Amino acid sequence: MEELTSMDFSLLGDAIASKSYDKIADICDNLMLQVSAEGVAFQNDWPYSIHLLGHIYAADINSARFLWKSIPSAVKENQPEVVAIWCIGQKLWKRDYAGVYEAVRSFDWSPQIKPLIAAFLDNYTKKIFQLLVAAYSTISVHDTALYLGMSEEDVTNYVLQEGWSLDSAARMFTVKKQDIVAEQKLDPSKLQRLTEYVFHLEH
Repeated sequence: MEELTSMDFSLLGDAIASKSYDKIADICDNLMLQVSAEGVAFQNDWPYSIHLLGHIYAADINSARFLWKSIPSAVKENQPEVVAIWCIGQKLWKRDYAGVYEAVRSFDWSPQIKPLIAAFLDNYTKKIFQLLVAAYSTISVHDTALYLGMSEEDVTNYVLQEGWSLDSAARMFTVKKQDIVAEQKLDPSKLQRLTEYVFHLEH
C-alpha cells in the first residue's frame, strides 16, 4: 500500500493481514474523515480499490455508490482496477447474480486485491446458496450453475455435498431444506429480490 502523508494505515493493514475484511470499509471511512478534517490532499493516492471493495464485501452497496461518485475522474481513468471493482458493485445493484461472477472473472486482479476478491466471492456464493435453499424445492442444474457462477459439473459437486439430490434424467436438483431456525434468519427483502430476478429470467 502506498504511503499517504502522515496517516496511520496500520489498522487497515492489520485487518487485511488477519483477513478481517468486514472491518475494511469502516476503517477506510474513518481514515478518510480524518484526512478530510486535516485538509490533506489525498485524492490520487487513496487506496480506493480496497475502500470500494470493503463496502462491496460488507454488502453496503449504497455506501459503495456514494464512494464511487466521489472518486476523482483522474483516478477512474488511470486505475482500471477501481473501475473493475465498481463493475461488481453495479452488478450487485442491478441484482445481476450471474453478472457478478462475470465481473470478477473478467479482470486480472492485483496480488493485494486478489485475496479480498476471493473472500468476497466465497461469501457471496454462500449467501446466494442460502437464498436458493429458501426459494426452491427443486431447481434445474442449469439455473443453479447460473446463480452460483459455476460449471454444471462443479455446481453438482457443490450442492451434493450440501445434501441436495440429483435427478440425472431430468437434470433437476431436489433442494435439502435447512432447519427452521436458519431459514428464519434470511432477509425477506433479499428473498424478494431473488424472486424478482427469477421472474425476469423466466419471462
